[in-house]
Amino acid sequence: MNGINRRSALLAGLGVAGAGALAACTSSSNGTTSLVSPNSKVIAATDKKRKSTGRVQNVTLTASSGMLDLGGGTMAKSWAFSGRTPGKEIRLPVGDTLAAELSNQLPDRTATSIHWHGIALRGDMDGVPPATQSAVRAGSNFTYRFIANAPGTYFFHPHVGVQLDRGLYAPLIVEDPKEPLSYDDEWVVVLDDWVDGVTGTPDEVFAEVRHGMGGMDMGGMDMGGMDMGGSSASPSSSSSDDMGDMGGMDMSGGSMDGTSASPTASSSGGGMSMKFMLMGAESKLLGGDAGDVKYPYHLVNGRVPTDPDVYTGKPGKRVRLRIINAGGDTAYRVALGGHKLTITHTDGFPVQHQQVDALLVGMGERYDVLVTLTDGVFPLVALAEGKNASGMALVRTGSGSAPKPAVRPKELDGMIMTASQLKAAGDVRLETKKADRVHRIELTGGMDTYDWGVNGKRFDMNNPTANPILIRQGERVRLDFVNKTTMWHPMHLHGHTYQLGTGGPRKDTTIVLPKRTVSVYFDADNPGQWMLHCHNAYHGEAGMMALVAYQA
Repeated sequence: MNGINRRSALLAGLGVAGAGALAACTSSSNGTTSLVSPNSKVIAATDKKRKSTGRVQNVTLTASSGMLDLGGGTMAKSWAFSGRTPGKEIRLPVGDTLAAELSNQLPDRTATSIHWHGIALRGDMDGVPPATQSAVRAGSNFTYRFIANAPGTYFFHPHVGVQLDRGLYAPLIVEDPKEPLSYDDEWVVVLDDWVDGVTGTPDEVFAEVRHGMGGMDMGGMDMGGMDMGGSSASPSSSSSDDMGDMGGMDMSGGSMDGTSASPTASSSGGGMSMKFMLMGAESKLLGGDAGDVKYPYHLVNGRVPTDPDVYTGKPGKRVRLRIINAGGDTAYRVALGGHKLTITHTDGFPVQHQQVDALLVGMGERYDVLVTLTDGVFPLVALAEGKNASGMALVRTGSGSAPKPAVRPKELDGMIMTASQLKAAGDVRLETKKADRVHRIELTGGMDTYDWGVNGKRFDMNNPTANPILIRQGERVRLDFVNKTTMWHPMHLHGHTYQLGTGGPRKDTTIVLPKRTVSVYFDADNPGQWMLHCHNAYHGEAGMMALVAYQA
């Protein structure tokens, strides 16, 4: 039984056992240290202090399987909320309470959940089985209820297995009634790398990549059966024809005798022709290896480039783009042909405004930008960084023919901005103070055995409180992300926003480049048990997760 099936069985068991099993699992102690459990009174007391309008917005989210139309005659059998991907946007004013009922109609007794990505909500509503709740069984319902007390651009998705890489996601926009930005319209832009129901399923992808380079017979491999640079949609200057170290993979370790094969790999002449594993994906912006997975499509708002989503506006109008990367394994370099972008927010929090040609968006990151539209038809291109492929949508303000799907606007090679170059706006910058507690978070593992972990250990889903990263309420905490691997990782912290360095942007997800260290600071003001993990869906599921837990 593979890792996903074991985890599904565990979560389904918790779902059957109910709250009693959850309490037993999550209120356990580590040594002599007691942890704040999800049903702790301190969580309820903290929630009462959140500013609330008293209004409640009720929505129903039905998770089910079905055929999804990705445009241009491209159909995919996948899972989605109410039969569409992205799911219907949820939008509410800051301070309102969201009561979202999840109805699990997924097939094959599949358990699921909803994580509200980026929202600093109450700990028992975070949607992470088995740490914060029992998984929601097929045929069952569960209502998430929390105050949305911070304006910004967020989204929601499952936190079970690699379900993130299916169609179960949608934007969550929390509006500020006192919005300081001046603009005429909004356009929510959701980016995604797509495999489900086209060339396979995310479970099959994970089964293959977790087998790693250690199970590949390099002497007998059919290299013609492997994609060495991704599906071709547009050329990428960040790709390299020089294989070098095989896309950043560590070839020095792991078994190379090919004694076992991935369930999704086909044999050819005694070697293996990999179906999903992407090799040779290189990016200078990402410090080397750009990704593990070969995707047949890259979508913008659920559409393929040959039949793109279209935003219709008027010349001279100022539009706010809310850009969300909901992908599983792909960073996107985003540009709007013929226009400059002014970055105003990242991960929901304002930054000092910065005008750029393009921006780099890792999985789980969100950016808000302002753009003043000119007259014509323009491509919004999401270049799959280092993968020699792209997604595209269109902005139409006048007459003219649409650009070709593989168009590459010059802005993609202009001034490219990453979060490390931004500064927090003054009203959200953390007060300068010495950290009360410092944790070294080593990112470890590699492609050879696909043993991604934190501090040399894979996260144990059977015992999530076994090795917690301990903090205490009221502390200023510093996390030092030390990337010991040859690949980049977008590190996401639940339930909080942290600040990059002493004056960088406030974020909940940040890119940590290979062999680099990134220090972040946050105030421990939201008690509970919170996941800290790589938002590459396959790295996280393989074990690059940890639990940040408040001491009772």
